Amino acid sequence: MDLIQEDERWMRLALEEAEAAARAGEVPIGAVVVLEGKVVGRGHNLREGMRDPTAHAEIMALRDAGTVTGSWRLDGAGLFVTVEPCPMCAGALVNARIRRLVFGCRDPKAGAVRTLYRLTEDSRLNHRIEVAEGVLEEASAALVSDFFNRLRKGRDHA
Repeated sequence: MDLIQEDERWMRLALEEAEAAARAGEVPIGAVVVLEGKVVGRGHNLREGMRDPTAHAEIMALRDAGTVTGSWRLDGAGLFVTVEPCPMCAGALVNARIRRLVFGCRDPKAGAVRTLYRLTEDSRLNHRIEVAEGVLEEASAALVSDFFNRLRKGRDHA
């Protein structure tokens, strides 16, 4: 299996997590952490349900991976997420020593990897992350836009 197929394989799992977030009424963003060819962490947005501003998909997946691996250092791991990480999440990825980040679509309002900032490449930080973007981009973007369109329609009819 080549790298593109491998990235799409893991991103499909992140999309499943995003769909779980949507079913729970959360912004549909999902993430998985992969280490040595195995999923060691999964997560999706849980901010509303947990009433926790830090309960982003990436953070939840990193917490899960830390529990599974027994370490906060995720050297060699890849994180696959449907939407470009925000500043908090990009910082957490750097701190966790993630080797590679793969994301679906950019976030024009909070993207801290390519769109607004480039935290994962900043030479002033102690670690840099290899980044690939646009993997299953259309599916990732559609989940988010459909979610917000439904929210707007609900408000318009209320």
